[in-house]
Amino acid sequence: QVQLAESGGGLVQAGGALRLSCAASGRTFGSRAMGWFRQAPGKEREFVAAISWNGGNTYYADSVKGRFTISRDGAKNAIYLQMNSLKPEDTAVYYCAASLPFYTQPDTPAGYAYWGQGTQVTVSS
Repeated sequence: QVQLAESGGGLVQAGGALRLSCAASGRTFGSRAMGWFRQAPGKEREFVAAISWNGGNTYYADSVKGRFTISRDGAKNAIYLQMNSLKPEDTAVYYCAASLPFYTQPDTPAGYAYWGQGTQVTVSS
């Protein structure tokens, strides 16, 4: 069992930055890919970024590539999403997710088994 808790959301002006954190519990954190997804009002949940179980590979949606950076800290059982140059269209609830062990396609949501409660990010124009 894995429990996830996001933090770091808030209100920021366009062009600003935020850093989201996700704290994970569970002894198998190191074997799981981790991802960030988001859902805007009236839209489906979409992939934002992911990092492989060993941290060796990162994946980004085209809409955030070059602006967002995902990282993980195995010692702290945590992942982070540094979001720079934020745009109003980045406004959404952001969710942290943990995959099944050794999942090899972390940019696809099908293999994610655990989800956090979400944190709101609002970017004003």
